[in-house]
Amino acid sequence: MDIKRITDDLSVSPQISAADMAALKDRGFGAIICNRPDGETPDQPDFAEIAAAASAAGLEARHIAVSGGLFPDEAVAAYAAALSELPGPILAYCRSGTRSATLWSLAQSGRMPLDDILAATSAAGYDMRGLTDRIAAQA
Repeated sequence: MDIKRITDDLSVSPQISAADMAALKDRGFGAIICNRPDGETPDQPDFAEIAAAASAAGLEARHIAVSGGLFPDEAVAAYAAALSELPGPILAYCRSGTRSATLWSLAQSGRMPLDDILAATSAAGYDMRGLTDRIAAQA
């Protein structure tokens, strides 16, 4: 697993598998968020499989799927709610981790200074400067 820490409460990663759940629990995670729609690629496990394995390992799981580079306000709001409702720390994943980092960045609008959002994602290897206008507009 290629886990990248954004904050003490959130890390992101590329696709995980059902077999990773015990290791995630052992690493201290309390929940996972999947940001991929089912069937995005043929090799991807369905969220139901991941959620069942997460539950068996004692992790909570939530599915907030986005695709096509679109981040509707509803998905951002659902992500913000998940961050406050799920036990942490949380691991969010997608194909590469970028969607998860993007949703976090948008969800932090108005909660954190823009420079802090950009610094946190940059430190994890994700460049969110292209979202500056949208993050600022949502504040």
